[in-house]
Amino acid sequence: MRLAPVNSVASLDQPSASSQLSVRHVTKVFPGKKGLFNKLSGKTSRDFVAVENISLDIEPNTFVTIIGPSGCGKSTLLNMIAGLSPISGGEILLNGVPITGPGPDRGMVFQNYALMPWMTVEENLRFAVETVDPKTSPKKRDRILKEHIQLVGLTGAERKHPHELSGGMRQRVGIARALAINPQILLMDEPFGALDALTRGFLQDEIERIWEQQRKTVIMITHSIEEALLLSDRIVMMTRGPAARIDEILEVPFPRPRNRETIEQHPAYHALKAEMESHLFRETRAVEAARVGG
Repeated sequence: MRLAPVNSVASLDQPSASSQLSVRHVTKVFPGKKGLFNKLSGKTSRDFVAVENISLDIEPNTFVTIIGPSGCGKSTLLNMIAGLSPISGGEILLNGVPITGPGPDRGMVFQNYALMPWMTVEENLRFAVETVDPKTSPKKRDRILKEHIQLVGLTGAERKHPHELSGGMRQRVGIARALAINPQILLMDEPFGALDALTRGFLQDEIERIWEQQRKTVIMITHSIEEALLLSDRIVMMTRGPAARIDEILEVPFPRPRNRETIEQHPAYHALKAEMESHLFRETRAVEAARVGG
């Protein structure tokens, strides 16, 4: 039984007038490898279709999470939106303009932090700000750095290097760095996947707080059902790969601001959770069956 509205996106041909980001019939193909074995055998590895015919509209100030079984192309899709990976077919539009590469209108937060280890917290942020806008005045730059260090609760750690910080603190630096360039869209690739459960829960609450303050459009990949339900306005559920697609999109009706205690009391919470668990179980079982059979 489905209690939340579900939107099929397979038939969307034109971007919605209200959408900030439009993904239109996007496909990603990784060419087959042509190594020594292939030359000797006369065979060529088959091309791998990671995702196929993905269509999706995302409105401004919306928090969207993407879930699906391992290997379903979630990170591939996010990397194409970021402009880090070329599109094999279709197009991705940001405010009606095709994305052809990385840009300061999109900020990226990686699971492995991706900080400059020889730079301090402040220097990591300064590098990002000055790279995006070299003409930023020192006064404005310093204000941006101070505001974003305060935003993620790292005041007092400005001169520390990444190796002096905990995993949670490093990820805060990554979030502050991505936000300091003032992107239109914040992209997060399993940002809490490498953290312990307690730190992960704390940072989930921090992301909810920061989102309430800034209301950026966010697209986040996660494997956590509870995390998706806590943070999302919409949850995109992808099928197994290869040639993964969007199966359905769940609308999350919980009022904001949120906390995990109150949302669990919402009438739709357990139905949504069961819907997601069923989807992930079904798709993961199919992946395992294909491995055994293949």
